Amino acid sequence: MTTDLQARPLANSLTAGKLPRAAPWAVLAASLAVCLGTGAFLALSTDEEFNWILSLIAGVALFVLANWLISRLVEGARQATDRLVTSLVTAAFVLALIPLIWLTLTVVADGLPTLLNGTFLTHSMRNVVGEGGGALHAIVGTLLITGFAALISIPIGLMTAIYLVEYGTGRLARGITFFVDVMTGIPSIVAGLATYALFSLLFGDGVRSGFAGSISLTILMIPVVVRSSEEIMRLVPNELREASYALGVPKWRTILKIVLPTSVAGITTGIMLSISRVIGETAPC
Repeated sequence: MTTDLQARPLANSLTAGKLPRAAPWAVLAASLAVCLGTGAFLALSTDEEFNWILSLIAGVALFVLANWLISRLVEGARQATDRLVTSLVTAAFVLALIPLIWLTLTVVADGLPTLLNGTFLTHSMRNVVGEGGGALHAIVGTLLITGFAALISIPIGLMTAIYLVEYGTGRLARGITFFVDVMTGIPSIVAGLATYALFSLLFGDGVRSGFAGSISLTILMIPVVVRSSEEIMRLVPNELREASYALGVPKWRTILKIVLPTSVAGITTGIMLSISRVIGETAPC
Protein backbone atom coordinates (compact mmCIF):
# COMPACT_ATOMS: atom_id res chain seq x y z
CA MET A 1 0.00 0.00 0.00
CA THR A 2 2.80 2.41 0.87
CA THR A 3 4.55 1.72 -2.41
CA ASP A 4 1.32 2.25 -4.31
CA LEU A 5 0.73 5.67 -2.63
CA GLN A 6 4.30 6.76 -3.37
CA ALA A 7 3.90 5.74 -6.99
CA ARG A 8 0.60 7.65 -7.33
CA PRO A 9 0.69 10.92 -5.31
CA LEU A 10 -2.63 12.37 -4.27
CA ALA A 11 -4.05 14.92 -6.69
CA ASN A 12 -4.19 18.43 -5.34
CA SER A 13 -6.42 20.96 -7.10
CA LEU A 14 -4.17 23.83 -6.00
CA THR A 15 -0.99 22.40 -7.52
CA ALA A 16 -2.26 20.03 -10.22
CA GLY A 17 -1.72 22.61 -12.97
CA LYS A 18 0.77 25.48 -13.15
CA LEU A 19 1.24 28.04 -15.87
CA PRO A 20 4.80 28.90 -16.93
CA ARG A 21 6.25 32.01 -15.36
CA ALA A 22 6.36 33.76 -18.73
CA ALA A 23 2.73 32.98 -19.54
CA PRO A 24 1.24 36.27 -18.24
CA TRP A 25 3.78 38.28 -20.23
CA ALA A 26 2.96 36.30 -23.37
CA VAL A 27 -0.76 36.87 -22.81
CA LEU A 28 -0.14 40.58 -22.26
CA ALA A 29 1.93 40.88 -25.44
CA ALA A 30 -0.70 39.02 -27.45
CA SER A 31 -3.53 41.14 -26.02
CA LEU A 32 -1.74 44.40 -26.77
CA ALA A 33 -0.82 43.21 -30.26
CA VAL A 34 -4.43 42.26 -31.02
CA CYS A 35 -5.91 45.52 -29.75
CA LEU A 36 -3.24 47.77 -31.28
CA GLY A 37 -3.50 45.92 -34.59
CA THR A 38 -7.28 46.17 -34.56
CA GLY A 39 -7.14 49.86 -33.72
CA ALA A 40 -4.61 50.54 -36.49
CA PHE A 41 -6.67 48.57 -39.01
CA LEU A 42 -9.85 50.45 -38.09
CA ALA A 43 -8.03 53.77 -38.32
CA LEU A 44 -6.72 52.96 -41.79
CA SER A 45 -10.06 51.67 -43.03
CA THR A 46 -12.01 54.69 -41.79
CA ASP A 47 -9.32 57.36 -42.46
CA GLU A 48 -9.45 58.46 -38.82
CA GLU A 49 -6.63 59.16 -36.39
CA PHE A 50 -5.24 56.12 -34.60
CA ASN A 51 -6.28 56.27 -30.93
CA TRP A 52 -3.42 54.35 -29.37
CA ILE A 53 -4.42 55.23 -25.80
CA LEU A 54 -7.82 53.58 -26.22
CA SER A 55 -6.14 50.60 -27.86
CA LEU A 56 -3.76 50.22 -24.91
CA ILE A 57 -6.64 50.35 -22.42
CA ALA A 58 -8.55 47.77 -24.44
CA GLY A 59 -5.43 45.59 -24.58
CA VAL A 60 -5.01 45.71 -20.81
CA ALA A 61 -8.69 44.85 -20.30
CA LEU A 62 -8.35 41.94 -22.73
CA PHE A 63 -5.22 40.77 -20.90
CA VAL A 64 -6.99 40.77 -17.53
CA LEU A 65 -9.87 38.72 -18.91
CA ALA A 66 -7.67 36.32 -20.88
CA ASN A 67 -5.22 35.83 -18.02
CA TRP A 68 -8.06 34.98 -15.65
CA LEU A 69 -9.71 32.60 -18.12
CA ILE A 70 -6.50 30.70 -18.97
CA SER A 71 -5.57 30.44 -15.29
CA ARG A 72 -9.08 29.22 -14.46
CA LEU A 73 -8.81 26.45 -17.05
CA VAL A 74 -5.27 25.36 -16.11
CA GLU A 75 -4.70 26.22 -12.44
CA GLY A 76 -8.15 26.30 -10.90
CA ALA A 77 -10.48 28.91 -9.46
CA ARG A 78 -8.35 29.94 -6.51
CA GLN A 79 -5.19 30.70 -8.49
CA ALA A 80 -7.28 32.37 -11.19
CA THR A 81 -8.79 34.72 -8.60
CA ASP A 82 -5.32 35.51 -7.30
CA ARG A 83 -4.10 36.33 -10.80
CA LEU A 84 -7.20 38.43 -11.47
CA VAL A 85 -6.70 40.56 -8.35
CA THR A 86 -2.97 40.88 -9.08
CA SER A 87 -3.71 42.02 -12.63
CA LEU A 88 -6.28 44.58 -11.46
CA VAL A 89 -3.97 46.04 -8.81
CA THR A 90 -1.06 46.22 -11.26
CA ALA A 91 -3.24 47.82 -13.93
CA ALA A 92 -4.51 50.41 -11.44
CA PHE A 93 -0.93 51.22 -10.40
CA VAL A 94 0.23 51.61 -13.99
CA LEU A 95 -2.82 53.70 -14.83
CA ALA A 96 -2.06 56.04 -11.92
CA LEU A 97 1.61 56.18 -12.95
CA ILE A 98 0.95 57.16 -16.58
CA PRO A 99 -0.02 60.82 -15.87
CA LEU A 100 3.03 61.25 -13.63
CA ILE A 101 5.39 59.89 -16.28
CA TRP A 102 3.66 61.95 -18.96
CA LEU A 103 3.93 65.11 -16.87
CA THR A 104 7.60 64.45 -16.11
CA LEU A 105 8.45 63.89 -19.78
CA THR A 106 6.53 67.02 -20.80
CA VAL A 107 8.29 69.17 -18.21
CA VAL A 108 11.71 67.81 -19.14
CA ALA A 109 11.11 68.15 -22.88
CA ASP A 110 9.77 71.71 -22.65
CA GLY A 111 11.99 72.96 -19.84
CA LEU A 112 15.36 71.43 -20.69
CA PRO A 113 16.15 73.87 -23.53
CA THR A 114 15.43 76.79 -21.19
CA LEU A 115 17.70 75.36 -18.51
CA LEU A 116 20.49 74.80 -21.00
CA ASN A 117 20.48 78.35 -22.41
CA GLY A 118 22.43 79.60 -19.38
CA THR A 119 20.12 82.47 -18.43
CA PHE A 120 17.32 80.78 -16.52
CA LEU A 121 19.22 80.63 -13.23
CA THR A 122 21.05 83.95 -13.62
CA HIS A 123 18.30 86.33 -14.81
CA SER A 124 15.10 87.49 -13.16
CA MET A 125 11.74 88.53 -14.59
CA ARG A 126 12.28 92.19 -13.76
CA ASN A 127 11.01 94.40 -16.63
CA VAL A 128 10.49 91.28 -18.78
CA VAL A 129 7.27 91.06 -20.80
CA GLY A 130 6.67 87.96 -22.88
CA GLU A 131 9.52 85.54 -23.54
CA GLY A 132 12.85 85.69 -21.73
CA GLY A 133 13.86 86.18 -18.16
CA GLY A 134 14.62 83.54 -15.57
CA ALA A 135 13.98 82.29 -12.07
CA LEU A 136 16.65 84.19 -10.17
CA HIS A 137 14.08 86.35 -8.37
CA ALA A 138 12.12 83.26 -7.30
CA ILE A 139 15.25 81.52 -6.02
CA VAL A 140 16.45 84.54 -4.04
CA GLY A 141 12.99 85.23 -2.65
CA THR A 142 12.54 81.62 -1.58
CA LEU A 143 15.89 81.54 0.19
CA LEU A 144 15.32 84.86 1.96
CA ILE A 145 11.77 84.20 3.15
CA THR A 146 12.49 80.61 4.17
CA GLY A 147 15.73 81.65 5.85
CA PHE A 148 14.04 84.32 7.98
CA ALA A 149 11.28 81.85 8.86
CA ALA A 150 13.87 79.27 9.91
CA LEU A 151 15.73 81.82 12.04
CA ILE A 152 12.53 82.52 13.93
CA SER A 153 11.02 79.03 14.06
CA ILE A 154 13.98 76.82 14.93
CA PRO A 155 14.98 78.50 18.23
CA ILE A 156 11.36 78.85 19.37
CA GLY A 157 10.45 75.30 18.42
CA LEU A 158 13.60 73.79 19.92
CA MET A 159 13.28 75.65 23.22
CA THR A 160 9.59 74.72 23.41
CA ALA A 161 10.46 71.06 22.91
CA ILE A 162 13.15 71.26 25.61
CA TYR A 163 10.64 72.77 28.02
CA LEU A 164 8.00 70.10 27.30
CA VAL A 165 10.47 67.23 27.70
CA GLU A 166 12.67 68.43 30.55
CA TYR A 167 10.64 70.95 32.55
CA GLY A 168 7.01 70.94 31.48
CA THR A 169 4.41 69.87 34.03
CA GLY A 170 0.90 70.95 34.88
CA ARG A 171 -1.53 73.09 32.95
CA LEU A 172 1.06 75.15 31.08
CA ALA A 173 2.65 72.10 29.48
CA ARG A 174 -0.77 70.65 28.59
CA GLY A 175 -1.82 73.98 27.11
CA ILE A 176 1.33 74.25 25.00
CA THR A 177 0.87 70.69 23.77
CA PHE A 178 -2.73 71.44 22.85
CA PHE A 179 -1.85 74.57 20.90
CA VAL A 180 1.00 72.79 19.11
CA ASP A 181 -1.42 70.07 18.03
CA VAL A 182 -3.87 72.71 16.81
CA MET A 183 -1.17 74.56 14.89
CA THR A 184 -0.09 71.34 13.19
CA GLY A 185 -3.38 71.24 11.31
CA ILE A 186 -3.52 74.89 10.26
CA PRO A 187 -3.81 75.21 6.45
CA SER A 188 -1.23 77.43 4.80
CA ILE A 189 -3.89 79.75 3.38
CA VAL A 190 -5.23 80.41 6.89
CA ALA A 191 -1.75 81.25 8.20
CA GLY A 192 -1.14 83.58 5.26
CA LEU A 193 -4.46 85.39 5.62
CA ALA A 194 -4.02 85.79 9.38
CA THR A 195 -0.56 87.28 8.91
CA TYR A 196 -1.76 89.58 6.14
CA ALA A 197 -4.66 90.78 8.31
CA LEU A 198 -2.28 91.49 11.20
CA PHE A 199 0.17 93.47 9.05
CA SER A 200 -2.71 95.33 7.40
CA LEU A 201 -3.93 96.45 10.81
CA LEU A 202 -0.43 97.55 11.80
CA PHE A 203 0.82 99.14 8.56
CA GLY A 204 -2.32 99.79 6.52
CA ASP A 205 -4.00 98.10 3.59
CA GLY A 206 -1.95 96.91 0.65
CA VAL A 207 1.17 96.19 2.66
CA ARG A 208 3.74 94.04 0.83
CA SER A 209 6.54 92.62 2.91
CA GLY A 210 8.75 89.56 2.68
CA PHE A 211 8.98 89.60 6.46
CA ALA A 212 5.21 89.10 6.64
CA GLY A 213 5.64 86.02 4.45
CA SER A 214 8.31 84.74 6.82
CA ILE A 215 5.95 85.20 9.77
CA SER A 216 3.22 83.22 8.04
CA LEU A 217 5.68 80.41 7.30
CA THR A 218 6.82 80.52 10.91
CA ILE A 219 3.30 79.56 11.99
CA LEU A 220 3.61 76.45 9.84
CA MET A 221 7.18 75.57 10.87
CA ILE A 222 7.00 75.87 14.64
CA PRO A 223 4.66 72.89 15.33
CA VAL A 224 6.71 70.58 13.11
CA VAL A 225 9.94 71.55 14.85
CA VAL A 226 8.35 71.19 18.28
CA ARG A 227 6.79 67.81 17.64
CA SER A 228 9.78 66.24 15.92
CA SER A 229 12.30 67.57 18.47
CA GLU A 230 10.10 66.56 21.40
CA GLU A 231 9.74 62.98 20.19
CA ILE A 232 13.46 62.64 19.49
CA MET A 233 14.51 64.01 22.88
CA ARG A 234 12.12 61.65 24.64
CA LEU A 235 14.06 58.78 23.08
CA VAL A 236 17.25 59.80 24.90
CA PRO A 237 17.71 57.23 27.73
CA ASN A 238 17.11 58.59 31.22
CA GLU A 239 20.23 56.72 32.34
CA LEU A 240 22.35 59.29 30.52
CA ARG A 241 20.66 62.13 32.35
CA GLU A 242 20.93 60.35 35.71
CA ALA A 243 24.63 59.65 35.15
CA SER A 244 25.20 63.31 34.45
CA TYR A 245 23.22 64.37 37.54
CA ALA A 246 25.23 61.88 39.65
CA LEU A 247 28.41 63.68 38.65
CA GLY A 248 26.99 66.95 39.89
CA VAL A 249 26.29 68.46 36.48
CA PRO A 250 23.42 70.97 36.55
CA LYS A 251 20.31 70.27 34.55
CA TRP A 252 20.81 73.01 31.97
CA ARG A 253 24.33 71.76 31.24
CA THR A 254 23.07 68.17 31.02
CA ILE A 255 20.57 69.26 28.40
CA LEU A 256 23.22 71.22 26.52
CA LYS A 257 25.99 68.60 26.66
CA ILE A 258 24.11 65.27 26.84
CA VAL A 259 20.53 65.48 25.55
CA LEU A 260 21.00 67.75 22.56
CA PRO A 261 24.17 66.10 21.18
CA THR A 262 22.57 62.68 21.55
CA SER A 263 19.46 63.70 19.61
CA VAL A 264 21.07 66.10 17.13
CA ALA A 265 20.54 63.77 14.15
CA GLY A 266 16.81 63.44 14.75
CA ILE A 267 16.42 67.14 15.50
CA THR A 268 18.20 68.00 12.25
CA THR A 269 15.85 65.69 10.37
CA GLY A 270 12.82 67.35 11.94
CA ILE A 271 14.12 70.79 11.04
CA MET A 272 14.68 69.71 7.45
CA LEU A 273 11.13 68.33 7.32
CA SER A 274 9.74 71.63 8.59
CA ILE A 275 11.71 73.58 5.99
CA SER A 276 10.59 71.24 3.23
CA ARG A 277 6.98 71.78 4.30
CA VAL A 278 7.10 75.57 4.01
CA ILE A 279 9.60 76.10 1.20
CA GLY A 280 6.93 75.35 -1.37
CA GLU A 281 4.63 77.94 0.16
CA THR A 282 6.94 80.88 -0.57
CA ALA A 283 5.57 81.28 -4.09
CA PRO A 284 1.95 81.85 -2.93
CA CYS A 285 3.30 84.23 -0.27
